[in-house]
Amino acid sequence: MKTRYFELTDYKRSGVLSAGDIEKLKEAAEILRQGGLCAFPTETVYGLGGNGLDPEASGKIYAAKGRPSDNPLILHISCLDELKPLVSELPEAALQLAQAYWPGPMTLVLNKSELVPKTTTGGLETVAVRMPSHPAAAKLIELTGLPIAAPSANRSGRPSTTTAEHCREDLDGLVDAVIDGGSCEIGLESSIIDLSGAEPVLLRPGAITAEMLEAALGKRPAMDAALLGPLAEGVRPKAPGMKYRHYAPKAPMLVVRGEQAAGKLLELAQAHAAQGEKVCIICSRECAEALQERGAILLERGAKLPESEAAPQERGGVEGLRVRCIGSRTEEQSLARELFAAIREADSLQADYILAEGFPEDSLGLAIMNRMKKAAGWQVLEA
Repeated sequence: MKTRYFELTDYKRSGVLSAGDIEKLKEAAEILRQGGLCAFPTETVYGLGGNGLDPEASGKIYAAKGRPSDNPLILHISCLDELKPLVSELPEAALQLAQAYWPGPMTLVLNKSELVPKTTTGGLETVAVRMPSHPAAAKLIELTGLPIAAPSANRSGRPSTTTAEHCREDLDGLVDAVIDGGSCEIGLESSIIDLSGAEPVLLRPGAITAEMLEAALGKRPAMDAALLGPLAEGVRPKAPGMKYRHYAPKAPMLVVRGEQAAGKLLELAQAHAAQGEKVCIICSRECAEALQERGAILLERGAKLPESEAAPQERGGVEGLRVRCIGSRTEEQSLARELFAAIREADSLQADYILAEGFPEDSLGLAIMNRMKKAAGWQVLEA
């Protein structure tokens, strides 16, 4: 299969969809209506879209991603009226949250209607739905005239894609089209809230934080057990990202957190380098500056350093150590936006081992650490 690429040139430059951009979206919409697959940008990450009401299209999504078929897909809609046919009931809590945070990075899990095939829901009687705020995503759904099933546009288990180039790395030749709308604003997948039972339950943290959900609902949602550790064998996941290996780089990864994190990261990097391994550290600006003082090479986003460039050895520097700064500890939005790109860059540098600085698990930090823990296979060291 030859993958077509639609670049939204004017949108990338100005943030506004031009007539030319919309013509490209019309072509992509037709691909979706004909049962094809198209990766597209959202405010969270890129999604791999297909007709959410067509079992065959859902099957193509699972096949392209290499995704287990019991892992539910999220249906994307462009307005609240499109939600009602997809669900058997619409609780007041859903309307409260939709009014507060849609369009935006929030997914609601509700009891499904007969219209939604179980191939889309991973065999469940519930359906996950969200209304993206990204102009290109919203317009694509409107032009398609169908709910678009769209998990993240990456091979299953890999870090989510936040640029069209990431989509090309994972899906070129496996999907019909990719819409290039530039880098995603948020960089982490949507928050998922289960409203199918008596009480709201947070299944996956995201940019709509637990505190924000509490403000809209008048009470704090419960935390699903999958947020605390791997889901037990035999348990069917109620939402994407709960059960299977997710967000993982090719190299082993360890998260180190605590007041002494910078020193421990350097100590561990030295130990791995002594064994001839190439080490990449993903961390905050504050930690990166401390490591740079010890001779580490700082990477800018997208940097590709030649093998011959080694870190200076004075002041305890580690040869071959690469440090990728993803933002200040005081700027959680930057940490979230840059995380997946940094993990993918570590892969592009062919790192043998990845070390990552951990962060406090409050507000958006809960979502950031959720992704980091999963990427590291829940390997976390307190320093």
